[in-house]
Amino acid sequence: MPIAGKFITFEGGEGAGKSTQLTRLSVRLQSQGAAVLGLREPGGTVFGEKMREVLKHPGSAIRPAAEALLFAACRAQLVAEVIEPALAEGKVVLCDRFIDSTVTYQAGGRGLDRGLIESANALACGPLRPHLTVLLDLDPTRGLGRASVRDQGNADRFEALGAEFHQKVRTLYHTLAKEEPARFFIVDAARPPEAIEEEIWNEVARRFR
Repeated sequence: MPIAGKFITFEGGEGAGKSTQLTRLSVRLQSQGAAVLGLREPGGTVFGEKMREVLKHPGSAIRPAAEALLFAACRAQLVAEVIEPALAEGKVVLCDRFIDSTVTYQAGGRGLDRGLIESANALACGPLRPHLTVLLDLDPTRGLGRASVRDQGNADRFEALGAEFHQKVRTLYHTLAKEEPARFFIVDAARPPEAIEEEIWNEVARRFR
């Protein structure tokens, strides 16, 4: 039986390989007969894609509180419009970033109150939580270097914040993983993509098949 009705998120810093590994897992799941939906945050809806342009554009002057609320608004739309219906249909939903990104970036990096961020996430998602969160762990300096090459030096708003900001993000990711070890699966993202793909696939198969 193929895997069905599971929600798997990919988390980590800039340049950690989230989209790459999401695509690789999607291909492998589909080869086993699973119906897969791949998403990204912010995005996945008309509203979310428009807000993505605003949130990531380097020229956007957005206050931290407004930034956090915009992410929550995009998430609320995505959950109601796309994720919950897809899970109800038995699809495997893979998402590049979800609730943990807002906690780590806006609470860890920006310094906003974590409790308020989690309240906004609760409002946006209701009881929905990922069945598995793959945390692609990578030193921020190396990740930002990868992102710079990928984007040909055109850093978005978050990549431009520098290594110190992203180290705070990484530290809080590790805290979240310790708080919810049953949900998180930490992967060393410094290794070759093929090795990471195999490790993630083995964990998904172990948990859900």
